[in-house]
Amino acid sequence: MNSFLRITICALLLSGCTLTNSQSMPYKAWYLGFSAPAYMEVWIESADVVDIQEQVFPRAMSGVASLITPPNNSGDPRGWPKRAPMGGGKYVTGADLPKQIYVRWQSLVEPQTYQMVIKIPEATRELMRKGEKVYCAADGKWITGYRQSIGIRLVPGGIAKVWVGGPCMAPIEVTKVKAVIDPRGPYEGKSDGEYDSLSNESKAYVEKFGVPYDSWK
Repeated sequence: MNSFLRITICALLLSGCTLTNSQSMPYKAWYLGFSAPAYMEVWIESADVVDIQEQVFPRAMSGVASLITPPNNSGDPRGWPKRAPMGGGKYVTGADLPKQIYVRWQSLVEPQTYQMVIKIPEATRELMRKGEKVYCAADGKWITGYRQSIGIRLVPGGIAKVWVGGPCMAPIEVTKVKAVIDPRGPYEGKSDGEYDSLSNESKAYVEKFGVPYDSWK
């Protein structure tokens, strides 16, 4: 499986040399965001995007997945959210709608390193193209809204759920993916197996309650 992932990404990178200005979406850029449950800290080494025109956008996103770490163990990381946040991230500027997203990340509470390919079907892209009349309570206006954001929630055990959403619009779950473990460990084996330290709040929660793997099945 690991060899398959490496071959897949190499092939996609080689095929993404030609850029084009035409886009199939009704907005200039779409947003890629990541979140994690409370205390379940995640470091994203790289999220690489391949769009439907075979353009490749290496490291379209990297860094910390957004999460909440309340003090005194007052947060609850268990289960999937009813209304998923799009998470912290970036706009993928210059890209058409996504075909595949390759994600390599560290689950710091385990600790473990995962990688996966998220395939985005045409049905999901149609959701992202479709405009809907929606009411925005914040400014009291009706707008034509688009689900121009992809939110990916990463949890321990290497599981990810993916939603599409947009301003004033309810997010829609589109897929769930099980990643594989990268035996090389963090940073492709370049850190001698060393992971970054947890925050004090996350460390205190995990030491007292452990990691609720069963809540994300």
